[in-house]
Amino acid sequence: MKSNTIKLVYNWIESKLDKVDIKSNYYCQTRDIFQARLSKMTNDLLENSGIEENKIYVISAIAGEIGNNSFDHNLGNWPDIMGIFFSYNFEKNNLEIILADRGQGILKTLKRVKPELKNDFEALKTAFTERISGRAPEARGNGLKFSKENIEKENMHLVFTSGKAKAELNKKMEIMKADKNINGCLVVLTL
Repeated sequence: MKSNTIKLVYNWIESKLDKVDIKSNYYCQTRDIFQARLSKMTNDLLENSGIEENKIYVISAIAGEIGNNSFDHNLGNWPDIMGIFFSYNFEKNNLEIILADRGQGILKTLKRVKPELKNDFEALKTAFTERISGRAPEARGNGLKFSKENIEKENMHLVFTSGKAKAELNKKMEIMKADKNINGCLVVLTL
């Protein structure tokens, strides 16, 4: 499913600072706004989607992990505007969730704790396969591994773009050159 929201998120993430639509219903300036919209999504899916309840909670946990990472890893270091773009669309048994931030991106975040990372490709691979966190020395770093395992198990599809690289996950993970250089992160989760 390709929604019109893809165009909106690219416009949001690529716009010059004075052109970013911060009045959009998709913009969550703070974590509490994001959490409220995530809860609304979960309830909407429980009431209207026909998706198995356990799977809805897994989907919500994955979206929550990715959205919360944007706030956690950019705290005090947002390059321009803080917050994330968050949308979801369910129609004809297809679910699409889009999350994006204008933050530092995976490479800059992980280089703080693993300075030998050379590029966005290595950073994405590390983020999804190693127990590492850009918030060291905190004992964290399991969230994207949890997401990867459940995407494989639940037959979902995730495209995670940061910098010049994107990771595509479903039954396997493949990292490739991104179509566009994304400052921050852009994630599309589909079912």
